[in-house]
Amino acid sequence: MSKKSDIALIQKKLDKTIVLVGLMGCGKSSLGRRLAERIELPFADADSAIEEAAGATIPEIFEQHGEAFFRDGERRVIQRILGEKPLVLATGGGAFIDPETRKAIKEQSLSVWIKADLDLLVKRTAKRNNRPLLKQGKPREILANLIQKRHPFYGTADVTVESVDGPHERTLTKLLRAIAAELG
Repeated sequence: MSKKSDIALIQKKLDKTIVLVGLMGCGKSSLGRRLAERIELPFADADSAIEEAAGATIPEIFEQHGEAFFRDGERRVIQRILGEKPLVLATGGGAFIDPETRKAIKEQSLSVWIKADLDLLVKRTAKRNNRPLLKQGKPREILANLIQKRHPFYGTADVTVESVDGPHERTLTKLLRAIAAELG
């Protein structure tokens, strides 16, 4: 199936939000923006919405209030966004681990796991210094541990797409094809 026919099928059949889940650095936000543009839907980034609602950056929220406080706010923001018209939503890496958030996503959206291997995650996360969990030790070890803990949860998503190193267009093509097949 060509990209154009994948896009047409998605536009015709999609009646709910597409939620991208996966570890930090897998490409949820960058792919989400491109996917939304391609299928002509709005895009939302849960982390940006949380920062806007809190009036603080995610590192500041973690530092001042801790992870539990952040996860509570994240849960509420995602549930609010899921109640809006269909769009493409990129979530933070830990969002889908929370049972309530995962249940809401599973009930109200099409969940897509953007899966990336450890080397790719390490490479991509090294480019930015705004990841509170990676400041707690050696990033490679932390990411390896997160893979072990979180992959079983991500694996329950409706669709899984492997993120590849290289131009986003390659992963986007796989993403469009997988969503079209799921809706097909």
